[in-house]
Amino acid sequence: MKRRQHQYLFESLVHSAAKQQGDFTKTAELATELLCQNLAVSLVSVWLFSADQQTQSLVAQFGSMMLQEVHRPHLLKDCPHYLQELKNHRHIDAGNTLVDPRLSELAGVYFEPRQVLSSLDVGIRINGHLEGVLCIERAHLTHHWHDSEIHLASQMADQLALTLATKYTYDKEERLSLFRCATEQSRQMSMLINLHTEKVEYVNQAHADITGVLRDKSIGSNLRELAIFKQHSELAEHTLAQIYRGEQAKGEVQFSRVDGSRYWLKFVVSQFITDRGNHYALVSGEESTDEHNYKAELERLAWRCSLTGLHNRSHFNRVLERTTEGLLLLVDLVGFKRFNDTYGHENGDSLLIEIGRRLKHFSEVNKATEIARVGSDEFAVLLTDSQAVYDLDYFSTRLYQHLAMPILIGREQIEPKPALAVVDIASVANLFAPLTCADIAVQYAKKKKGTAIQVFNSTLLSAFKEDAQIERDLHSAIRGRQFELYYQPLRDLEQQTYIGAEALIRWHHPKKGVLYPGAFIDIAEQSGMINAIGSWVLEAACRQLNLWQHHNPDLSMHVNVSARQFFSGNLYEQVWQLLTRYRLKPKTLILEITETELMGDIRHATILCQELAELGVGLAIDDFGTGYSSMRYLKQFPISKLKIDRSFISDLTVSRESREIVSAIIAMASALNISLTAEGVETSEQEDFLAKSLCHQAQGYLYSPALREPEFAQFLLSAKSTPMVTH
Repeated sequence: MKRRQHQYLFESLVHSAAKQQGDFTKTAELATELLCQNLAVSLVSVWLFSADQQTQSLVAQFGSMMLQEVHRPHLLKDCPHYLQELKNHRHIDAGNTLVDPRLSELAGVYFEPRQVLSSLDVGIRINGHLEGVLCIERAHLTHHWHDSEIHLASQMADQLALTLATKYTYDKEERLSLFRCATEQSRQMSMLINLHTEKVEYVNQAHADITGVLRDKSIGSNLRELAIFKQHSELAEHTLAQIYRGEQAKGEVQFSRVDGSRYWLKFVVSQFITDRGNHYALVSGEESTDEHNYKAELERLAWRCSLTGLHNRSHFNRVLERTTEGLLLLVDLVGFKRFNDTYGHENGDSLLIEIGRRLKHFSEVNKATEIARVGSDEFAVLLTDSQAVYDLDYFSTRLYQHLAMPILIGREQIEPKPALAVVDIASVANLFAPLTCADIAVQYAKKKKGTAIQVFNSTLLSAFKEDAQIERDLHSAIRGRQFELYYQPLRDLEQQTYIGAEALIRWHHPKKGVLYPGAFIDIAEQSGMINAIGSWVLEAACRQLNLWQHHNPDLSMHVNVSARQFFSGNLYEQVWQLLTRYRLKPKTLILEITETELMGDIRHATILCQELAELGVGLAIDDFGTGYSSMRYLKQFPISKLKIDRSFISDLTVSRESREIVSAIIAMASALNISLTAEGVETSEQEDFLAKSLCHQAQGYLYSPALREPEFAQFLLSAKSTPMVTH
């Protein structure tokens, strides 16, 4: 009866739906239930090993002990002897688990806590490989397991193995089906080439979508008929050689379709060997036309100016680095920032576009190597034609005149003011960067009146070297306190008294002696050190004014402020702190800035001037008459004083035009209720004219040069005791 019963159990498992469908979990659950119910055992369980046989996991269990929390070890490395026994033998039949040496690794951690006294473990094998184990356990001792029990357990284990193999087959077929579907649905091209026959055996739909070649025309064709061999034969042969050597080949190349359209393909080709030993090449690729075009556009943007379409400074520098001879031309638009502020950025862009267009035309005619916009309002042209012989004067003048021609922007005719620098690259090779030389030359060109052209020469080079030394010395001067303030008296022409002074910096250079501002201020401006110097001047002047006002509260102090210092962003804060610290009388500290500098940023200048005026600081426009002299701007700024430039004062007695200009400035200042100071007064005739014209104040060598503080104090004392004779 037992044999017949076992046969029935076996057939129940074999013919079960779970077994037929390859459902290993449900088959294992059925097997454990059938065995537990018919063999009078306490627990039946099925365990699967990981592929590397490092761990085991519970698949199914059935029996009275199944609710207990103690389980067999998860890590198989904890029971290596047990694992080896299963690999070497069909089964392990233990009548007493606590003393059986084959189960010694499990006795203390599993059998004893669970009170399992006998067990039968049968390996689940596929093609001889141990995949898991079927475990049958009893809570009482079994002198020996019956042959029929071992036979039934082994049959059940075999059926579990068959079910697992079926599952693996189904999974493999499913994965293969998924792979096929994924490959067909993929937008990435896939191609399989038999390297023995050199025939294409498979292509997916993406191949046809990308290349335009139908699938039936591709499959079966020789690989040498592929587009890469027809359109890029050298690359194709090199790629094929790499594949035969077992290397991976990759690249990106442009192809033409049958309809003439062009596309970029990024590809990877690698060799693999099938289970049967056949050699194949797998070609994977994706169209990269959009990506390639995007990169090309990024490169265009990286190396070109989006406004003018010319190359930019980065690109120009790369070309210039490889250039050892030829001409470099640098064009700067004088007053462009003010043009932008006055006419608006849109019109400013129009001006730049037109200058760029003119340079393109000029460059085409003269076969320029490169043309670029290298700054906001700077353009560069490179000429390296070895066959051409350039007459520098004629050539540069012609370009200057071409750029200076009037431009119609909107309804207004604008006359550009270019400054042009010319550098012979061979003459500065291995000495300085050509563009640096051009930058130096263009600064000199901007200072010229009339045609603003400057050729970089040895004189400029010497001046540059000297300026570089001055810049180095300035760093030491700031640290070593080598500066001193001198004071030039200011005279009230109506009261015939001295009302204050203008603070003028002097540098006690350790080698060159006393240096005037003209020798170093421009260099300080360009290097950025002017802020530190300007801050020192401002504080030293305020400190001195505080000392003077202990004896004469009405004395005033004029202090020059550079454009960089004026627009630095912290001038207001600095002035406020100095006024608070030194308690200066309102309107006695007067800051001087030139018209040109004030126009650098009109909006910011207006706000700052108003804020300074509210602090009680006077504001004076220095060198008035040499800049823009616009009534509109004078009304816009809270200006308290104008200083008439010395160039108009010097020829008052000989130039009717200068007399008329000065008279007009005095009349304008009177109408606007603005104080006036004439600079550079050297003769009594000049003073007479100014006094009769009702100019308020004067300064110059007629009264005194700039003096050191002790000498200035003595000068004021002498002036009080000896009134100046009027003329």
